[in-house]
Amino acid sequence: MTESHFKSVWDAIESDASQAENLKLRSALMMAIAERVKARGWTQSVAASHCGLTQPRVNDLLRGRISRFSLDALVNIAAALGMQVRLEVDAA
Repeated sequence: MTESHFKSVWDAIESDASQAENLKLRSALMMAIAERVKARGWTQSVAASHCGLTQPRVNDLLRGRISRFSLDALVNIAAALGMQVRLEVDAA
């Protein structure tokens, strides 16, 4: 048995490098949004009203169901919460 080392869990579970990068970005946004909701002490229903979502959709977000959110949707949710999203691109 050989041992493999990866930079992130997303690199380990996704063989397509572009998909792994997309997952990394979505994960980071989901965690930042969840932290904002927690910091404000909002219930899922209150967060939903601020984000323009349903409570079950907020539940999916806060439970980390990453496959249910596109990068575009997460940027829109972050913007609705008054967050500024920045993208940094580096050479591989």
